[in-house]
Amino acid sequence: MLARRIIPCLDVRDGRVVKGTNFQGLRDMADPVDLAKFYNESGADELVFYDITASAEGRSLFTDILRRVAGEIFIPLTVGGGIRTLEDFDRVLKCGADKVSVNSGAIADPGLIAAGARKYGDQCVVLSMDVKRVDGQFRLFAKGGREDTGIDAMEWAVRGAAAGAGEIVLNSIDTDGVKQGFDLEMLDELAGRVSVPIIASGGAGRMEDFAELFTHPGVDAGLAASIFHTRQVEISALKAYLKELGVPMRTQVRPS
Repeated sequence: MLARRIIPCLDVRDGRVVKGTNFQGLRDMADPVDLAKFYNESGADELVFYDITASAEGRSLFTDILRRVAGEIFIPLTVGGGIRTLEDFDRVLKCGADKVSVNSGAIADPGLIAAGARKYGDQCVVLSMDVKRVDGQFRLFAKGGREDTGIDAMEWAVRGAAAGAGEIVLNSIDTDGVKQGFDLEMLDELAGRVSVPIIASGGAGRMEDFAELFTHPGVDAGLAASIFHTRQVEISALKAYLKELGVPMRTQVRPS
């Protein structure tokens, strides 16, 4: 069994980490550079950096803060927000990203996934999906959860994996920030459709939520934001708790 990963997420707007509920009511949380350094020292397996308004504002991702964040960590860094072209891939990778997350840019140009995979490898391309239940369907949303695309999210995931996405981040808008547990129904549906690693996002409120998450086949990682930002759950304690339950956890190797 593959080791499970714990991944904190930095949702960045105007140079600050923010967090809301159901993608609404964003509030200021912290400085992204300070938080990245904290997570690097706290045992996080990876870090995700989203410039959450880049797509909605039709601009490129801010790279100055990204460079500073990348300079503080040695764990893998996934970066997303405003990724629309291969030039955007190149720009964020040169800033220190290890993987590039595509969302709205891939919806606008589905060929972006395959092009990124051909140039940089499947392991570099992460398909991020913002999904909400609409009329009994798991619907794909764009532009930071602001726009209903009308696309069936599960069919989109199958297309993305076939095109070369190396892993999928499933962001459940329904459970985002609610802290009542991950969207297991949505995750099970996705796991039944694709064979690439799945990162669950949205709904974590306590350590037990991660324990329940990792009983579901196909889910390789748990991503969370506010419970880690506020220290409601400490990553080191969470990983120790999961290891005691028999969940295989990744061991962080620090550079010499």
